[in-house]
Amino acid sequence: MKYARLLVAGFILLGIGRIVSTYHVFATTADEPAHIACGLQYVAQHVYRLETQHPPLTRAFIALLPYLFGTRPRGIPNFQNEGWALITYQHHPEQTVTLMRLGILPFFVLGCLVVFDWARRYFGTASGVVATCLFTLIPTVLAHAGLATTDMGLAACLAAAFLAMLVWAGEPTRMHGAIFGFSLALAMLSKFTTLGFFPVSAAIALAFYLAAERPGIDRLGQLVKQRAASFAIAVGVCLFTVWAAYFFSFGKVPVWNVSLPAWEYFDGIRVALKHNSNGHPAYLLGEARTFGWWYYFPVALAVKTPLALLALLAVGIGVCWSNRRRVVYLMPLAFSLGILLPAMAGNVNIGVRHVLPVYLAFSVMAALGLVHLARLSDRKAWAGAAALVLVLWLAATGALHHPDYIPYFNELVGGQPDRMLCDSDYDWGQDTKRLAARLRQLGATQLNYGYVGSADKTFLETYPGLPPIRNIHPVQPAEGWTAVCPTMDHATQYGLEYRYPNIKPWYAYLPVQERLGTIDILYLPPGSLDGKK
Repeated sequence: MKYARLLVAGFILLGIGRIVSTYHVFATTADEPAHIACGLQYVAQHVYRLETQHPPLTRAFIALLPYLFGTRPRGIPNFQNEGWALITYQHHPEQTVTLMRLGILPFFVLGCLVVFDWARRYFGTASGVVATCLFTLIPTVLAHAGLATTDMGLAACLAAAFLAMLVWAGEPTRMHGAIFGFSLALAMLSKFTTLGFFPVSAAIALAFYLAAERPGIDRLGQLVKQRAASFAIAVGVCLFTVWAAYFFSFGKVPVWNVSLPAWEYFDGIRVALKHNSNGHPAYLLGEARTFGWWYYFPVALAVKTPLALLALLAVGIGVCWSNRRRVVYLMPLAFSLGILLPAMAGNVNIGVRHVLPVYLAFSVMAALGLVHLARLSDRKAWAGAAALVLVLWLAATGALHHPDYIPYFNELVGGQPDRMLCDSDYDWGQDTKRLAARLRQLGATQLNYGYVGSADKTFLETYPGLPPIRNIHPVQPAEGWTAVCPTMDHATQYGLEYRYPNIKPWYAYLPVQERLGTIDILYLPPGSLDGKK
């Protein structure tokens, strides 16, 4: 296609425009203050000690623009408190939050380019253009590409590493080995789940190759020998890059009591493993748990992915399976399974964002489905009509939900999506700006409230400007305005399940006055509780 690159650039720019237009709508989500705090320590002081559970790559990108515009560490030892202070201390939180979120756009662009190159390289230019278009229309992708978090960085870098592996496997030159190693290092520096996702994806890819090609022992030995030198280069580049990212540090890993290069990286692995071992309060289909469900991510993908994309994906998987003797058709399946299977075994079930990389492979397979329908239309008119309807449906899905990409659910979910999923799939604290604006209209002088990550009431009172806050107590009713965060309500009932698991919180018995985005507000007039306390 003559204008393929122009089309791809146009799709990317449209996606960027949609993402940037959400910045002014949403307040900081629960994780964003922590990421700016840790990233700024890394950028400004060249150390990485506030919190090591996430590697520094995306956090550094989040902090870079605020740093260039004058934001400096405040020296608060708690990373969450440090993040809140950094956002508010210069009295222009909107600018700081915008600069933070702009740091994630390069990863969105990288993700688009990886999708384009993957599909174009192995399935043709038309597939590459279509795959890029589909990727930029997915609401969940747009949601997390618009937040200063680590998820878009993982998605782009992990897919880039997998694609670089495929290119190297096909042409094991030294240059391809170096690119593979560097790409894998970026993925390892974006999120620790890479250490689970990538090996499983690579193992499944190898199994698919052996099943499709059946090379035999002698041939397999030759292939290994041909790739040994370039693979060693890949390993060396990867390890060197990871160590360099930690400024060639060497020190003792806490608890493990062993000294290692890039000790902060290994400490982050330790903390991440501990988090998984301890679990995390989560909610799915009306049930709250700490250690999650094996079927959490399949359910989340089923309801958070547009139905039009799922339909194209089903056709695309059929295309891949019918061409299974050509191993390149099996690679998007290998990548997707390599992410889903380890994720399903984990104990932290707090958002489809944790498997966001699958959408890059989904886009490639869905593009194969769409191109197949278009080619089939020469013989069957219904195929062309189906292709057109599905593309228009997918485009309309995102447009109709703009800018609310975070709480997007497809048509399988009815009028109460929060009864399906919460946390970063629905309510991540993003609607506190809407809440603050409405309460100012109502003349509220106090608010009963609390959302995940809101221990510092001063931060919420400063940005986005809520009235003085009193934390919700689950069994002590409070007069005036109350705002209920669905995530806190469903997953923990503001701590009630740890105290009286068979009792409903007091606000559950009151009618909801309004829903502001994802937040329910209710009102008890002054004097309502006289004689009832």
